[in-house]
Amino acid sequence: MTAAWLHRVAVAAFLALAALVLAWLLWLHPPHEALLPVALVTLVGPLAATARGVLRGRRYTMAWSALLVLIHFIHGVTYVAVPGPARWLGAVEIVLVALYFTSALMYLRQIAGARSGSRARTAP
Repeated sequence: MTAAWLHRVAVAAFLALAALVLAWLLWLHPPHEALLPVALVTLVGPLAATARGVLRGRRYTMAWSALLVLIHFIHGVTYVAVPGPARWLGAVEIVLVALYFTSALMYLRQIAGARSGSRARTAP
């Protein structure tokens, strides 16, 4: 798998996760009106803050965003564990987080290997 392919997979999972969370909070299963601003800041805020760097494939942002999406993993596990209509949303959220986390870390490993390999060849 190439770094470009892994980056595309990571971006697709990231955007799908952002779309799922927004649809979840605004239409599919919105929280109580008083909790909506808190949920938006907590769940959408980290995605919005890291979106530019993820789309451009910046190493530092990809690393931090991979850790920040673990908030969504916890959120998804919570909804999967509780019976109700939003159970499937939690399962989809877990799958998207796992896909993003894995592809982002594999991407970071690929580009780190490419960077260290190029240094080794240019050294006298």
